[in-house]
Amino acid sequence: MTHPPRLLVLSASVGAGHLRAAQAVELALREMAPEAEVRNIDLLELTNAAFRRVYGKAYLDLVNRAPHLLGYFYDMMDKPRRPNSTRDWLRVALERMNLGKFVKVLHEQPWDLAINTHFLPAEIIASLRKKDETKLRHITVTTDFETHRLWVNQPCEHYFTATDEGARYLHHWGVPVADTMITGIPIHPVFAKPKKQAECRARHGLGTDRPVILQLAGGFGVGPVLQLFEGLLQVKKPMEVVMVAGKNAELKADLEKKCRETPMPHKVHVLGFTDQIDELMAAADLVISKPGGLTTSEVLARGAAMVIVNPIPGQESRNSDYLLENGAAIKVNQPSMMATKIQALLDDPKRLGDLRARSAKLGHPQAAYTVARAALGMVGVKV
Repeated sequence: MTHPPRLLVLSASVGAGHLRAAQAVELALREMAPEAEVRNIDLLELTNAAFRRVYGKAYLDLVNRAPHLLGYFYDMMDKPRRPNSTRDWLRVALERMNLGKFVKVLHEQPWDLAINTHFLPAEIIASLRKKDETKLRHITVTTDFETHRLWVNQPCEHYFTATDEGARYLHHWGVPVADTMITGIPIHPVFAKPKKQAECRARHGLGTDRPVILQLAGGFGVGPVLQLFEGLLQVKKPMEVVMVAGKNAELKADLEKKCRETPMPHKVHVLGFTDQIDELMAAADLVISKPGGLTTSEVLARGAAMVIVNPIPGQESRNSDYLLENGAAIKVNQPSMMATKIQALLDDPKRLGDLRARSAKLGHPQAAYTVARAALGMVGVKV
């Protein structure tokens, strides 16, 4: 290759996880190959407002208002199509009609490789390849612990999955075994650096005399976060609780009010949006969170035990299954049961230690670097 490698990192802002995976891969690429030209694109920024609302905003609306309907569509679209079915063809054709700007980007210059962290760009590139409208090589990085039929978009040079089960499911849909690699889900490179729990606690003003519990509301602070928090505060054993409310200022105010009104033996810190999640996870014994693929991967990378709450039917419920099957988490189905389950776990240090050990065993803190190294190898860059 006579020019520096030209790499596209492609995603879609359908939830936050796909963008975070793309950012992780981008950062790893820039660190490992500073000379490379790397462009990170959210496809929904290259389409019209109507398509962006249907594809992105509608997903969040279903998550918040009709999650079981979302789960129904997720399962329905994971089933085989009849030989004469036109559903997939029509969907891809509609996507192409609304993503003309993206197609132009693909032809702006001779890109060497595209790295997809959402199936939308992979679908478009594969459809262009089938019609001989591009020769761009591309790879796909899945962002949950199980895979789905929509991730399969041939021709595609390689697939990177979180788990062996995820890879085997792609094989079921016809992806050659040689075209898959188990890497874990790419997370921010900061998680690749080991950190000591005591040092992280000291940096964030957290004590060492009691367990530290980290509760995450997610970036948008939606769901029964306040009710779960109220349940957590009913635990009798003294704890240090760090509650991250995300960007939801109203939720943060409600949580702070609840702390003032509730007599308790705990030390509580209510935070808004923070870029210190990796340090807080390293400081924590337990992390209470929805089981999104990226957040879960971060928890595993830090070796904390996870308390699963409110999984979205579909990909998050499957992530939940993976964690429970591997003994790295417990699950709380109702806010009223939060105190009972947390108390039982804190009263059994051996069980808590086992959960944390299994969590660390499942972690892939180097996943972003593994994917970036493989991608650079495909364009002739050895690192």
